[in-house]
Amino acid sequence: MFQRIRYRLLLSYLVVFASLLGIFAIAVRFAFTHSLTEQITDKLTAIGKAAATNVEFEKGRLTIESDFRPQDLIASHQALQWFDPQGNLITQQGKTVLTLPFLPNKIVQIQTGKVPIQVVTVPILASDNGELVGYVRVSQSLEEFNETLEKLDWGLGGGIIITLVLSSIGGILLTRQAMQPIEDSFAKLKQFTADASHELRSPLMAIKINAELPLEYPEEIGPKDAEKFQAIANATNQMTRLTEDLLMLARTDRVSNQNRDTLNLTSILENLIQLYKLQAEAKQINLKIQLITNLQLIGDSVQLTRLFTNLVENALNYTPSGGVVEIKTSRVGSQLYVNVQDTGVGIAPEYIDKVFERFWRADQSRSYWSGGSGLGLAIAQAIAQNHGGLISVTSQLGVGSCFTVRLATSSGLTHR
Repeated sequence: MFQRIRYRLLLSYLVVFASLLGIFAIAVRFAFTHSLTEQITDKLTAIGKAAATNVEFEKGRLTIESDFRPQDLIASHQALQWFDPQGNLITQQGKTVLTLPFLPNKIVQIQTGKVPIQVVTVPILASDNGELVGYVRVSQSLEEFNETLEKLDWGLGGGIIITLVLSSIGGILLTRQAMQPIEDSFAKLKQFTADASHELRSPLMAIKINAELPLEYPEEIGPKDAEKFQAIANATNQMTRLTEDLLMLARTDRVSNQNRDTLNLTSILENLIQLYKLQAEAKQINLKIQLITNLQLIGDSVQLTRLFTNLVENALNYTPSGGVVEIKTSRVGSQLYVNVQDTGVGIAPEYIDKVFERFWRADQSRSYWSGGSGLGLAIAQAIAQNHGGLISVTSQLGVGSCFTVRLATSSGLTHR
């Protein structure tokens, strides 16, 4: 039980920590991308302004004298293009040329595709009157930019993975340390419950004997006294059942695997059917079975008998007269499934998760029968978990419930 809680705590911790790391990585990448983009834009703007200063405008024509060598532009994956005021291309240098249409009003353009390119358009103004005489468009390949981002992504991703691995190791140690006091307290509580239940056996037995003894001679006591003794006997029986259930629940996980034997689950279920057949007939309940022969598993026969006894009793107690209780088995691979289905009062959807809680009786379907201790399903769940299995339940108010027990076959346990 506590191991599952530790895993859930560790998983929750890792999910929260991974989310924070992911948000941090996204923020870092966004900031780095924005900063690098601005640097490229500033660099291209500076190149464009430098290229614009070497342009002369005489007699309505642009004379271009570029100080940039073509080989340098090619090596830097850059290109220069000069346009007249109407957007007509005059000349260009370099090979990294934007293929998008010329848009003088858009200063920065980015071309995506096989070769991503970013361009900056700089207007050329006449030196004497500031009149617009043309444009310079500077292109820069973004391959290095994307490679830098890819390296950043790998670095951030690798850092997150390494951090999560180290955090998981630390989380295991921290959750174990945090859960240890709770586990120790729970162990002491279970020991106290077992000791107290054991010590209560003797006085309860004495009360039961002394209460039942006068009932054997009703002629010597009055009717009112008989009712009182009967009430004492009934209360004693209920207390005895409660102490036995508490003792059973406290000792469930102490059964060693070495003491378990290969059992025939079919025989256990058939014996239970014979045991409760008269009770079902007395309540006019149709007790049906569909059992697969020779279902072998490894376990404790006393505990498994108690498991299915609790489920069958639960089904019979909450099924009204004229109803049906069906026990059905199936095998899927190395797993055995036992369904105990009834047409009883059912369980409300909001209470499904609480049916295995100890002493839970909030739902009206759990208060329909008041003869139990409220620990039957909790004991059944503990026994199933102690055998490496589990119990699930589906139910609908007014229709009935179905408890499904999953256990491993003897072959399935052997291969583990």
